[in-house]
Amino acid sequence: MAQLLHSYSVDLTWTGAGDQGTSTYTSYGRNHELTSGDKLPLPGTSDPAFRGDPARWSPEDLVVGALAQCHMLWFLHLAAKAGVVVVGYGDAASGTMRIESAGHGQFTEVVLRPRVVVRNHVLPDGRAVDDGVLEDLHHRAHEHCFIARSVNFTVRHEPAPVTFEHAARA
Repeated sequence: MAQLLHSYSVDLTWTGAGDQGTSTYTSYGRNHELTSGDKLPLPGTSDPAFRGDPARWSPEDLVVGALAQCHMLWFLHLAAKAGVVVVGYGDAASGTMRIESAGHGQFTEVVLRPRVVVRNHVLPDGRAVDDGVLEDLHHRAHEHCFIARSVNFTVRHEPAPVTFEHAARA
């Protein structure tokens, strides 16, 4: 079977040079912008622990966010195929990064905590929509997620129990 290749291009522009540039570690800003085609610019920086602007997105934020986005998109796709009518989805994802004495670091884990609101109580085949059905969809979404398959650290899932639309409004 032929492999499909997808390419992604992002332009990065550093905006934090100020008047002194990198004359010292504290003389320059970490702010930058990511752009790609006609997409809105994404304001970036370093983690605030490394002199970044807490109002902007750090690379570490983006790694956690990319994993959460990828998982959600696959989950929604697989839910639609399975006949689960999802009407709400949220995630409170978090990541842990270890910094070593020499300043090197790496993520050790990301935990996704998806919360799913479902409209239907029964699947087209008559089975009940329950936590087991959603857990299977989360497992399959993880197996398909391009980003999760590309990282060298653990990505765990701690899904909340299924919520049904009428219960979410109460």
